[in-house]
Amino acid sequence: MRDGADANGLPSGITQLGDDIFAIDTRMAGYPGITSSYLIRSERPCVVEVGTAGSAPVLRDGLAALGIDARDLATIVVTHIHLDHAGGAGEIARMFPNAEIVVHERGARHLADPSRLMRSARAVWGDQLDVLFGDMRPTDAARIRSVAQTGEIDLGPGRRLVAHYTPGHAKHHVGLVDSATGDLYVGDALGVYNPLTGDVRPATPPPDFDLESALGSLRLFSDIAPQRLMFSHFGAVDTVDETIERADEELHVWVDAVRDAYGSAGDLDHAVVMVRQRVLDRYRPLPEDASAEAAEVLEVLSGVQSNVTGIAHWLDRLAAEKRESENA
Repeated sequence: MRDGADANGLPSGITQLGDDIFAIDTRMAGYPGITSSYLIRSERPCVVEVGTAGSAPVLRDGLAALGIDARDLATIVVTHIHLDHAGGAGEIARMFPNAEIVVHERGARHLADPSRLMRSARAVWGDQLDVLFGDMRPTDAARIRSVAQTGEIDLGPGRRLVAHYTPGHAKHHVGLVDSATGDLYVGDALGVYNPLTGDVRPATPPPDFDLESALGSLRLFSDIAPQRLMFSHFGAVDTVDETIERADEELHVWVDAVRDAYGSAGDLDHAVVMVRQRVLDRYRPLPEDASAEAAEVLEVLSGVQSNVTGIAHWLDRLAAEKRESENA
């Protein structure tokens, strides 16, 4: 076996998953194990998730290694428009000029004109934006197709991806089911899966997190009864029922912890400290040889600070709606 390749002769960072499906580690910020794109190498090749703008060359090279040339790719699908999932959409669209770009209708305008999205991201991330995500390029609006509650992507004769609207993590989020395999591409709706520990923890960032919507999306996933769960963070999981049940449990644990800590004082910093103490011992420690830098990036993306802030924002929204109702 040559250096930088696995036992199947694939370059490092590419995993063969059967049925002409491949996971491609897009090495967010240069580190492994954070963001995964998936190639469905069907008659009409399709990529699910593109990662960040900075990851676009990694994805391009991974697709080339799998035999997908610049004009071969038929479809690019993003589960939602957060920059760790769709930040590279414009760049990948430029690299693969025949591909249609599919996104939920609430996110389509931001792919065509990402200026507002980038301003908001810059306000949140500051100088970290350039290191973590890079600059999202516009995507030609004529090449964007939006889906609503449901939608379909043609993968070739008789095979399709079926999109299902799955809010909770974001208002522009879809899950995707492969009709040929039963694989379900979950985006962030189930949270973040760590293949090194087997843990799954919620991803509840501001401003869109909504508990009831998130739980509704989990129920939909259970009803779909997929064969595997294809996490964007990170990898394929075949313990479907157990993982969905764990995701449901973790959502409740985190929301209850934030409700107790934040509700008692209304202080976000206090809530972050209290929740950190309460929930982190639920998760197994990383192996000693795990990338500490990758773990730090994941903590920034969907760690305690982000999760608590999103849940607190949701609690504030509920309280405001209750006051408006009482004063009506």
